[in-house]
Amino acid sequence: MIHKDTHRLGWIQYLKHFEDRRFVRIVILRTIGNWLILLSLFFTVKIFYEPIVSEVGYFIDTHLIQKQYDVADPTKVPSPNELTKSAPESQFARFFKLSQHETLIPVDTDFSIVVPKIAANARIIPNVNPADEREYLEKLKLGVAHAAGTYFPGDGGNIFLFAHSTDYVWNISTYNAVFYLLYKLEAGDEINIYYKGRRYVYIVEGNAKVKPSEVEYMTQPTDTEMLTLQTCWPPGTTLQRLLVFARRKVN
Repeated sequence: MIHKDTHRLGWIQYLKHFEDRRFVRIVILRTIGNWLILLSLFFTVKIFYEPIVSEVGYFIDTHLIQKQYDVADPTKVPSPNELTKSAPESQFARFFKLSQHETLIPVDTDFSIVVPKIAANARIIPNVNPADEREYLEKLKLGVAHAAGTYFPGDGGNIFLFAHSTDYVWNISTYNAVFYLLYKLEAGDEINIYYKGRRYVYIVEGNAKVKPSEVEYMTQPTDTEMLTLQTCWPPGTTLQRLLVFARRKVN
């Protein structure tokens, strides 16, 4: 009898030990699962935050409140030192501005781009080598890149600006947000370039989707001053390039 009770007690202890270990395994697996869910949510937000905010903001501006943007006169823009002290407004902050009119102040009158239709406003980094991936990846974290060897505003040739940068969709918010809405531009839309304290206005004439190997657009000859903007298409891939062509407005 004592032997049977001892045997039964041993089985009970074994089962209790087994249940304890099973419980620990379940807790560990659930903890890992919860962390994986949180990480997936984090990276989903990181990837799609800028595109979603850009698209929703554009929809609100265009269809709900019919917001109108204009651009600042360079003579009334704060000095470069004052602009440096004040951080540029984020897409998230602009998202909650429901006024029907807003003046876009360039982040740098020495060299920057302002596109009223899509509320794009970014510094331009001059003379970036588009063939040197390491160089342009770093420069594109600071703003839009001006391709080395192409013209500057006022020089009379083709000015080539690009904001493509990445093979990976998770880098959209890091590199591609400035030109994310570039595909919204149509013939007649206005693009403003500020250069050395002067404002240059270009009017969109059209666009094209081309292969990455079609680099001849960078140095295409022109008899009048042109502006070419380039970004990856679709965003976060290198499948194609989206090009927007604009011609300098004659006053």
